Amino acid sequence: MIDKNRIRKATYELISALDDDPNRNGLIETPDRVANMYEELFSKTQENPKFLLKYFEESTIYDGIVTLKDIEFCSICEHHLLPFYGKVNISYMPEKIKIIGLSKIARIVDYFSKKLQLQERLTTEIADFLEEEVSPRGVLVEIEATHMCMKIRGVKKSDAKVVTKISRGEFKCS
Repeated sequence: MIDKNRIRKATYELISALDDDPNRNGLIETPDRVANMYEELFSKTQENPKFLLKYFEESTIYDGIVTLKDIEFCSICEHHLLPFYGKVNISYMPEKIKIIGLSKIARIVDYFSKKLQLQERLTTEIADFLEEEVSPRGVLVEIEATHMCMKIRGVKKSDAKVVTKISRGEFKCS
């Protein structure tokens, strides 16, 4: 459970530690705004992702690949507590006549991105969840993201993108 009161107190202390006055006009409501923002950013952590799935049984066998591209996401990197964001592409090969509701795939991305995260882990968690819960013949997850820690600090490479890919089942390359 997200403790908004602790977030408010920590934000107040952070503002003070940055040598500013948390009671000045422009900052007085900042602890509340930050607490509300974190509640929104990490809201999915209270759900069970298994309840996000919905299947459809089709009368004809689809023996191809289903791809949902450019699923937007935003997460918070656990190393610097800065956002990373981008797009996820997910391909899967349905098992015979059982297909997943397309919006459910996007909800799965939302679920796993709404916590302190690493891009590599996010890619793996999505693929593992789909493999375990959906049992497709194959699954491929690719994420391309911009990391604010690369953009605004350190090396300051604003155009750098990080790409992670993972494959399972019939997509697995040896």
